Amino acid sequence: MAGEETGGRLGEEFFTPGGSSFTAFLAAYRPELLSTRSPLPDSLQADPDRVPHGTTVLALSFRDGVLIAGDRRATMGNLIAQRDLEKVHPADDYTAVAFAGTVGLALDMVKLYQVELAHFEKIEGTAMSLNAKARRLAGMIRDNLGQAMQGLAVVPLLTGYDPSAPEGERGRIFSFDVAGGLYEKTDFHAEGSGSPYARGALKKLFHQGMSRRDAALAALQALYDAADDDSATGGPDINRRIFPIVSVITEEGFERLAEPETEELSREMVEQRRGSPDGPTATV
Repeated sequence: MAGEETGGRLGEEFFTPGGSSFTAFLAAYRPELLSTRSPLPDSLQADPDRVPHGTTVLALSFRDGVLIAGDRRATMGNLIAQRDLEKVHPADDYTAVAFAGTVGLALDMVKLYQVELAHFEKIEGTAMSLNAKARRLAGMIRDNLGQAMQGLAVVPLLTGYDPSAPEGERGRIFSFDVAGGLYEKTDFHAEGSGSPYARGALKKLFHQGMSRRDAALAALQALYDAADDDSATGGPDINRRIFPIVSVITEEGFERLAEPETEELSREMVEQRRGSPDGPTATV
């Protein structure tokens, strides 16, 4: 670090007035530390089949806030690279981010985003608004466009609890494209290779005013449908006791459902599927 050249003291850059963006600070003084800086020359194209990729993540609103969930599988071409990957992470107390895409870059981007939000709050003395958090993440994705065009794309899904929104609409969902395009979604959304199947399941399962338990079961059903038709998405692994990650954000803040609760709901869902392999049908 810069402080190493001054006998362990912090360099002048740490005492130079600047903005509230930690990413902008790194870009100015240590750009090589940014995860969005491509390690490949522009003339080279990455081989996606040699890099672990995460797959299906989803989010849906419910009565008390918003739920965000993801399967646990990472693939590398036709191989399963990891069975217990964690794709859902808290960004701060009232915001969470999940990702599909290149695992290594995604994890670095999530960590940088967490620091970005914490740095802003320390500098400004207040937390960012949820809209500002979404725009800041969109900017980070846009900075990664060069790597995305080389085959190393990261596609996050952002959720948050917005106390300034009307009652019943405080759980909000944002999606992005690889160029940093920002889109707010209503009710539910999914990203990743299994997302078309997950969204199809949520279309028939989602309804307004769902309880937390009903929302969690709907998310697990949607991930099961995604795994049923997409080989890159992993379903609940009963034998290894590996189950999807399900988290909620409410007025009380971020909470990851405890492993025993997720296991109980997953086993209940799998048992239901014994008699109805295609899952529950939509009410007419």
